[in-house]
This record gives sequence, structure tokens and C-alpha cells, in this order.
Amino acid sequence: TIYFAGELFDHKDLIGNALLASHIGRVSDGRYRCVLPQDMEQTSARAVQVRNQDLATLLKCDLAIFNFDGVELDSGTVVEFMYAKMLDIPCLVLRSDFRRSGDQGAGERTRDRESDDWNLMASFYPRTRKLQFDAMEWYQEERARGDGLEALTERLYRRIASAVVTELDAVRAEQPLLQGSRADAERIYLWALRFPGSGLDQLVPDPGEIVAGKAAKGLLGLTI
Repeated sequence: TIYFAGELFDHKDLIGNALLASHIGRVSDGRYRCVLPQDMEQTSARAVQVRNQDLATLLKCDLAIFNFDGVELDSGTVVEFMYAKMLDIPCLVLRSDFRRSGDQGAGERTRDRESDDWNLMASFYPRTRKLQFDAMEWYQEERARGDGLEALTERLYRRIASAVVTELDAVRAEQPLLQGSRADAERIYLWALRFPGSGLDQLVPDPGEIVAGKAAKGLLGLTI
């Protein structure tokens, strides 16, 4: 399962998220199933219930995609990204915004990699891949082929999804950072459920089952 994080505040966000998630499932032949927070959100829910539901879902997922678009990153997406890194969840950062941004310097290279177009505090984490492309350029390339809007949409999202699946395969294969015993991992997961407070730990009464499932898939480097 893939937690699909990003903005979900208008019709463009909502339909774009849904289209890409669907194409990722199809391109991967069902190996990757995206979980969309927007499909869980309820406008009548209290703010703390929405937060807890999203964090609990992220903790349960095997991998995560974080959409890092915008001149300023969506703050909720950044919080979720840091939560995922605490749990050593393999992550793909996706940016299709063609605008330059951030505080890392245009063209600057750090640690033998290109600078990122966002705040440096959200960069350089292990088990994290970046897929960045110019959405306008890709859109115009597919539009030039003609055949109407439906065909354009299918080609564009299949192209994006294919690139995403390649990066998910790569980050999935990276060595887990979280090593040790199952008990060690369970303590980390318990703390991740307790430190946010406000009843989050009530949503996942037995994180041991989640730890065991991830260990069985090779996502955690546990010895016992």
C-alpha cells in the first residue's frame, strides 16, 4: 500500500490525485495500491479526527508518495513526510511544478546531487527518492500528439505513473535503516502513536501486527 500525500483542497487537486493513483495501480499491474487521504476525509469530522486518521493510515502503509508542489510546500504534507521518515517508511517525493523555489540555491549541488526546489530542512533523508519534471512541458508534448482531451489525459498520466513506479521500485529495494529486534521496532511505532497525543494511539491498538507485516515484506531490517 502507498500513502498518497499532497494538497487536496480544490477540484484540480482532487481529480489529479485520483487520476495518478489509479494509473499507478494499473501501470504496476496492481503491485502498488495508493491510499488517498481525500477518500477518507469527511467534512463533518473534527480536525483532530482527520489528523489522527491520516497519521494512523500513513503508519500502516508500506511506502509513501509526497507531492512537493508549490512555491511553499503544503505544511500538512511536510508534517506527514517527517512522520514517515521517523518510521523509516520508503518515500518518493514528487514535484511537477516547473517553478524554482526553496533556499538551496539554483543549480547548487550538495552531496553530489542537484539542489531541491524546497526548504533544505525537507531534504537529504535516507530511503527517499525524488522524481521531478516540468508538468507544463510534458502536457504540451502530449497535447501536440492530438486525439483530444481524453487521450491526452491517458497518455500524460500513464507517463507520470510509469516514472513513479520505476522510482517506487528503486526506493523499495533500498536497505532499511531501522534495524534490530521486533521489540525495538514496536517501541518506535508505539512512540509514534503516543507522542502526537489526542487519541491517536486508540486507532492502532496493536502496532506489533503492522511491524510484523512490514518485516515479512523486507521493509524493516529486523533480526527477530
